[in-house]
Amino acid sequence: MRSDRPGRRPPAGAGDARAGGPRAGHRSARQAAAGRQRQHRRAAGAPHASVRAQPHRRGQGRGRGGRADGRAPRRQERDGSRPVTRSLKGRILTPAGLVDGTLRIGSNGRIEAVEGTPVAPESARDTAGPLLLPGFIDLHVHGAAGRDIMEGGDAALQVARKHAEHGTTALLATTMTAPMEDLRASLAPVGALARKGEPGAARVLGMHLEGPYISSEKLGAQPPYARPVSLDELKELDALAPIRLLTIAPEVPGNLDAIPRLVAAGFRVQIGHTAGTYEDGVQALQRGARGFTHLFNAMTPLHHRMPGMVGAALAHAQYAEIIPDLLHVHPGAIRAAMRSIPCLYCVTDSTAATGMPDGEYRLGRQPVTKCLGGVRLADGTLAGSTLTMDRALRNLVDVIGLALDDAARRLSTHAADFLELPDRGRLAAGAWADVVVLDRDLRVQEVLIEGGSTDVAHAR
Repeated sequence: MRSDRPGRRPPAGAGDARAGGPRAGHRSARQAAAGRQRQHRRAAGAPHASVRAQPHRRGQGRGRGGRADGRAPRRQERDGSRPVTRSLKGRILTPAGLVDGTLRIGSNGRIEAVEGTPVAPESARDTAGPLLLPGFIDLHVHGAAGRDIMEGGDAALQVARKHAEHGTTALLATTMTAPMEDLRASLAPVGALARKGEPGAARVLGMHLEGPYISSEKLGAQPPYARPVSLDELKELDALAPIRLLTIAPEVPGNLDAIPRLVAAGFRVQIGHTAGTYEDGVQALQRGARGFTHLFNAMTPLHHRMPGMVGAALAHAQYAEIIPDLLHVHPGAIRAAMRSIPCLYCVTDSTAATGMPDGEYRLGRQPVTKCLGGVRLADGTLAGSTLTMDRALRNLVDVIGLALDDAARRLSTHAADFLELPDRGRLAAGAWADVVVLDRDLRVQEVLIEGGSTDVAHAR
């Protein structure tokens, strides 16, 4: 690892004891936030007991459009370990690579074992059987199914259910820049959902607070409520729902100096919606920022004499999110970013218009219009997306040209590592059985969330 690249951190391994900690390499920060992080890990790591596999539909076979292997009867392992409640057969992406074999799920919702014969990456889709990938993890979700996270009520639940149909097994509910009363109203129900989970819904790991601590010059589709960081506000909101990720603009007066305090309090900081310079970005990384929000969008661009915030990300970042809907970022720019940022991970930045027909919707307090696959404000500004993670996978593989294993990790493993969750985002013994089953055309056939099957009929 080059010492001249601030902000670079090795991804957490499957057995990394740092899971859920606020920042790799910052022991004092972990200690300061230990109580808060333990509470949040209980919320996001507790077994999703309310999710149960649905009955096998009569006449549904194992063919290309069917389930991976039906329902396996409960049986006790020969060594006396937990009973296996289900076995899935197919081409499986493990941390070590692709295998043709069997994935066994225990009664606790975790993977008991993965067994199989190695397969060359270039042959990933050369199979008549199902493909088993780690469930997708989306760290930037504003809405879906006509609902917006900022509504409060059951909006987050309905959003999580819609995204589960498309292979997302865990997500961060994402806010807009808004007055404090709006943020309180939206976070409270998300906190309740994060604590207990619901059947058929992606696991809500907590919140991504995209604002209000951003630049008024780079609002993008955000409403005009930007303001400097307030640790008191954050602590109040964090008591309502765990804030897993916080987007800030480091050049806003007071924000750069606030980053070490945010990290010490257990908050994970990303840079975004920023008019800052290259130097602002480098300093933010040196002070504890971990990544960048929707790279290229709503930030100062790269120029060979003024590298801007994009230049800081390409030169120094270990992590950044990007929106691969092919509207927000050109495929060539996505490829360039992937060559520069080792753990570039993909998000949807999805809105209420996701999974809905063309028409009028809301993004927080803003009216937006869905037309021809995009979502825009009245002035034409892109306002989030209608992307789902399964379509993101197809874009990465079929348009941008990534190998399936690389694309899948950018939709799951890298995001899990960024949040330091070693038991998600990988198909390995001991990890949660978060699995997306696809056919060779990369269409979702089944989704398992912590071992429980989810209805995906609407996604096909």
